[in-house]
Amino acid sequence: MDKILYVSKNAVSGEFETITSALAALPDDTAPVTIHIRPGVYKEKFTLTRPFVTLEGEDARTTVITYHDHALMLMEDGSKRGTFRTPTAMIDADDFTARNLTFENSSGTGRLYGQALALYADGDRMVFDNCRLLGCQDTLFTAPLPPTAYQIGGFTGPKEFSERRPGRHYYHNCYIEGDVDFIFGGAASYFDACEIYSKKYDGALLEKGSDLPEIHGYITAASTPEGQTYGYVFNNCRLLSNCPEHSVYLGRPWRSHAKTLFMNCFLDSHIHPAGWHDWGKEDAHNTIDYAEYNNFGPGADILGRAAFSKQLTKEEASAYTIDAVLLSLGHWDFPRFL
Repeated sequence: MDKILYVSKNAVSGEFETITSALAALPDDTAPVTIHIRPGVYKEKFTLTRPFVTLEGEDARTTVITYHDHALMLMEDGSKRGTFRTPTAMIDADDFTARNLTFENSSGTGRLYGQALALYADGDRMVFDNCRLLGCQDTLFTAPLPPTAYQIGGFTGPKEFSERRPGRHYYHNCYIEGDVDFIFGGAASYFDACEIYSKKYDGALLEKGSDLPEIHGYITAASTPEGQTYGYVFNNCRLLSNCPEHSVYLGRPWRSHAKTLFMNCFLDSHIHPAGWHDWGKEDAHNTIDYAEYNNFGPGADILGRAAFSKQLTKEEASAYTIDAVLLSLGHWDFPRFL
């Protein structure tokens, strides 16, 4: 039986008041441990590096982990924090599970605060079940980082000089919210029965005189490593929004071998008729792999789709099973949800 630690806002004997203190008390071995987090709002920022840990709440709506670091925040030396030092929770470990929890970055729109991660997920065999991921720009980063940054200091943060390790992530029955590039990175990630919510820019929060943009967002910005079989697969998901009609793209390529597939998904009217954006990388038209299969809803009309995207046949789509994606790097006894 797993060892269980308890965290509570009103801790009694034997319990911890913060998640950070419970992580510090983890035994220095690889025996499975569950940290049970009782309902409450936990305003803290933490990094987990030990494998075989489960963070488990009782209800994602009442068990909230939140913080507010953002990319434009100034550090003590006068430099900006940058994207990869912003996450509320950084999970830098294999064989991790999160269940019934909310991870939030409360900074606000990237037009004012820049990128602001709620979750930095860096590991293999990671499961997020019935979780809520809340933010605006860059809500969820599915590591690894690309091999190199476009500009000096672009990857400043805890993993800037680390080995780029491939990983597999499984998101089941999750709610993921943001506006620009809010699901991004290089992991082979399977999103199963998730709700993907694109947020409209709030004009009241923008600088006086700033106009709302015609395009309100991009859901994905994959950086799938060259040669990796799978990138992002969204199956049986619902893409919803409060954005204007035709103002959100399904994805744009952070790197030129980006792979993203939406299949059997409901696409609402916020999805742009072209579906996909090339981010000005015309040379990547022959290397990116942007695809759809059997989607439905007002945003699923394929007549105006970008020429560099494709619609899969039934036979082609059969290669994107959950087993194919999550076993692509070796054995994994991942959970099966009915």
